[in-house]
Amino acid sequence: MAGDTSPATEVDERLAEAGGKSFRVLVTAGYFSPGWRAGGPVRSISDVLDTASADVSTVLLTRDRDLGCPAAYPGLSGTWVRRGRTDIFYLGVRHPAHWRTLWRSLRSARFDLLYVNSVWSVFSILPIVAARLGLLRAERILVAPRGEFGAAALGLHRLRKRVFLAGWRWMLRGPRVLWHATGPQEVADIRRVLPRARIGVVALAAGPEPQPAPAELPATDHTRLVFISRISPMKNLDLVLAALAHVRAPVRLDVYGPVEDPRYWQRCRELWAALPDPSVVSYRGELSPGQVGTTFARYDASVLPTRGENFGNAIAESLAAYCPVICSDRTPWTPVLRDGGGQVLTELTPAALGALLTRVATAPPAQRRAARLSAGEAYRRWRLSRPRVSVLDQAWRAVDEPPHRVPPQGRTS
Repeated sequence: MAGDTSPATEVDERLAEAGGKSFRVLVTAGYFSPGWRAGGPVRSISDVLDTASADVSTVLLTRDRDLGCPAAYPGLSGTWVRRGRTDIFYLGVRHPAHWRTLWRSLRSARFDLLYVNSVWSVFSILPIVAARLGLLRAERILVAPRGEFGAAALGLHRLRKRVFLAGWRWMLRGPRVLWHATGPQEVADIRRVLPRARIGVVALAAGPEPQPAPAELPATDHTRLVFISRISPMKNLDLVLAALAHVRAPVRLDVYGPVEDPRYWQRCRELWAALPDPSVVSYRGELSPGQVGTTFARYDASVLPTRGENFGNAIAESLAAYCPVICSDRTPWTPVLRDGGGQVLTELTPAALGALLTRVATAPPAQRRAARLSAGEAYRRWRLSRPRVSVLDQAWRAVDEPPHRVPPQGRTS
């Protein structure tokens, strides 16, 4: 990322210079690079910006700090920064001077699209309200729920979300609002909450580049398992720890990831302490993005019995590193895992996961080596088969189409 800050007037000048052909987009996200603790959405939004065509002009508004961090990014807070073809403003939400700087830049700007990432974030709610009231000039709104409308995600803090949606739902309706889904399942999730939602974009993130085939792992008397993800109820680490009590083979589990929910982490620690041999589990802290792929490559398999993913960057990174994935069937990766990428868990119970882990752990070393190679090749096939789709170019086409009535789910047009 460039270190030079840009005066607010230069942002407006770049938008004006884009001319009539340019499709001007204001992107908002709670967290972005150089942060990484918010997980997959940071990488997905980077991909959205990087794959947009040259005729798409982008401005990004994000927080001036990483998830759970009290300190702002050095030298970025309250400033405009140029990253590639995107102007980024790092906002300290508690700093009135930052809001004044941002308002001076945006009050005279016109955007063809406001693209928000999340339904619940203040970085979505406030821009949508501003656009609805005419304080922010944006012709259309594109909402990416990032898996937040999945059944499991809605089940967490259910009452709070239900109350919020009761008052907020009307803001998310109408021909001005489009939706970004990552596949058929998320289309269904969105329509379950908003039956008349207009799905403007269906596109999945690209996923990381495949790594070279790995060297053979050193021989051990146990199977090496790894969990790399945010430690939150959605990722289901507690199920992994409970399942280890059912494993009848020598295994070691290393856990990496930021603790997003301290109360949930305490429950995990209690399950860990209750294992017949707690020493089989180690918590190894957090990884920077550059360490994730090389870490996955050191293990026989990764375990992520997630309650639901709209994409699952950790799954993609594991497969790209030739590390088979033991995963729930609540992600878009089930066909890839069944094509050789790993194992699919259809029943989220300790006994079922324990049986699956036992099957992996009792495989002979040659079979575990073959599974690693198969996982990497399955990922390569998936990635080669995918068209390189730009979310913002898809949105441009959707915005140019005349609004039309979307029938409720279960009816035909």
